[in-house]
Amino acid sequence: MKKFLIFIFLSTQLIFFIACDSAQKPATGFEDEIYVVADSTEYEELKLALQTVFEVEINTPMPEKLFTLHRISSNQIEKAQRKKNIVIVAPLNSGSYTSQYIKSITDKEVQEKLETDNDFILSKYDLWAKGQLVTVLSAPNMQELEFKILRNKDNLLYAYQKESDKRLKESLYSPKYERKAIEGLLLRDYGWMIYVQADFKLAKNDKEDKFVWLRRSPGSDMERWIFVHWIDNATPEYLNADSIKSIRNRLTEKFYQTSDDSAYVVIADSFYTTSEVNFNNRYALYTQGLWDLNIKGMGGPFVNYTFYDEKSRRIYMLDGSIYAPKYYKRNLIQQIDVILQSFLTRDEISKQRADDLIDDIDESIKY
Repeated sequence: MKKFLIFIFLSTQLIFFIACDSAQKPATGFEDEIYVVADSTEYEELKLALQTVFEVEINTPMPEKLFTLHRISSNQIEKAQRKKNIVIVAPLNSGSYTSQYIKSITDKEVQEKLETDNDFILSKYDLWAKGQLVTVLSAPNMQELEFKILRNKDNLLYAYQKESDKRLKESLYSPKYERKAIEGLLLRDYGWMIYVQADFKLAKNDKEDKFVWLRRSPGSDMERWIFVHWIDNATPEYLNADSIKSIRNRLTEKFYQTSDDSAYVVIADSFYTTSEVNFNNRYALYTQGLWDLNIKGMGGPFVNYTFYDEKSRRIYMLDGSIYAPKYYKRNLIQQIDVILQSFLTRDEISKQRADDLIDDIDESIKY
């Protein structure tokens, strides 16, 4: 999923919602749903702007939305209070029910900022449920509110993606279902680790080409592939879109072949984008696109992080792909993305954790 660098932080200090119950239950609902609290006529006027921000399409290869919007009225908010993603939107002075609701949950200082600050957005985490994000979007009138939404579109989308990734990380990263033997092996031999779920296999461990392939459900109709590749004694000059495409195609031509070696994976020219992101406090290039066979016939989405690690003087390439022709793939690619974000170098791991992982190494692991 596409990431955005955040330049204006959403405010959490100046919001005056009713205090939450300290013993909160987890937020419910699907990760890709956002509930929009708005009056029907105002929602129709703001619908296009909100869709532009949140209903961004990705190709998997079929178009799928990052989020889907569901409007509810302000008198239905109690029924939706445990949903994961909520947006409350109305012009501050329209007199609508939602406008009155916003005034009822904010004080004069906040209302003044909503009227005068073009980039002031109220956000609250864990308001009515654990893992929830609630955002209030308001401005003096409809036109200025529409401009505010569109002007802050990158920050708004980033905030909901980041919170969704956080929730997913908490559900995926379970010590009970962790293959510590593989993690320890990679840490000992190569100086890095990545979270390995129980149903992933070590499909390739090539020291010469500095290539590790983790594979889930090979031969099924829902495969997931992760590879880590690194270049020693490198420089940041490799960090450009052309180099990433060239390196990835070279690797997949060699390692991502069909069982009879008659075809191999390449990046499809139909969809391919690269953007700058912050990956675990490092500058990185984030690439998303579609993979294909060189003879066509099958394909799917992939995501890729490439960055330079100054301490080791290495270029790292972390890559995740999906092959699931019968399934909705938006959530699958997010899961792969979140696993890639678990990557850590030896310098980022405590000595105790490193020792524990290395103690769990199983030298009999087959690949």
